[in-house]
Amino acid sequence: MSMTIRKADARGHANFGWLNARHTFSFGEYHDPAHMGFGPLRVINDDRIAPGGGFPTHPHADMEILTYVIDGALAHKDSLGNGSTIRPGEIQYMRAGTGIRHSEFNPSESEPLRLLQIWILPAQRGTAPGYGQQRIDALPVNNGLRLIASGDGRDGSVHIGRDVDLYAATLDGADQADLALAPGRLGWVQVARGSVMLNGVALAEGDGVALSDETQLRLTGGDGAELLVFDMAA
Repeated sequence: MSMTIRKADARGHANFGWLNARHTFSFGEYHDPAHMGFGPLRVINDDRIAPGGGFPTHPHADMEILTYVIDGALAHKDSLGNGSTIRPGEIQYMRAGTGIRHSEFNPSESEPLRLLQIWILPAQRGTAPGYGQQRIDALPVNNGLRLIASGDGRDGSVHIGRDVDLYAATLDGADQADLALAPGRLGWVQVARGSVMLNGVALAEGDGVALSDETQLRLTGGDGAELLVFDMAA
């Protein structure tokens, strides 16, 4: 069994004033050959965007991009004609495919924005670009976990172009969440907020954990914990 913790303060760091970001894997000017991704996971950025700040229009191609807002609101516009605002309790999905251009910014004049931006390598390159947005608080909870994105779009989850199941959970006190991993599959747990125990190991806000050859994930002892759990084909 293998469980490798990526501590919050060991991540890459970029601070541009309007953007204060932590990079779990190599991204932008942060490059670490030991942290180029995990399985199909390529990017997990913990972005804090100041009021009025944001990313001007820029391109993406051949990537599955998910945005999970922790605090505040994110305004989005893209070359497909979509314009929307994403808030906590929602997941945004963008299939970059053959090419898409978009902008993202914090529309508030006073409230900070914090989000997790997740990039997943697609199973197929050159697909048609697409966009989706889904409220997740009404999706079903099983064993303490809410499926919010998947490779088959089951149970109302966002349908992504890779065999990856992404779950969200909030745990406090006696709450517990369990996930069985099939043989050969990889897991990743990202703590967005608070603290939690994973298989008896303490994790703090910002910590991430790579799991291989693990058959069971048990999350307990949450203290205001909000987290994402990935179940991925290798």
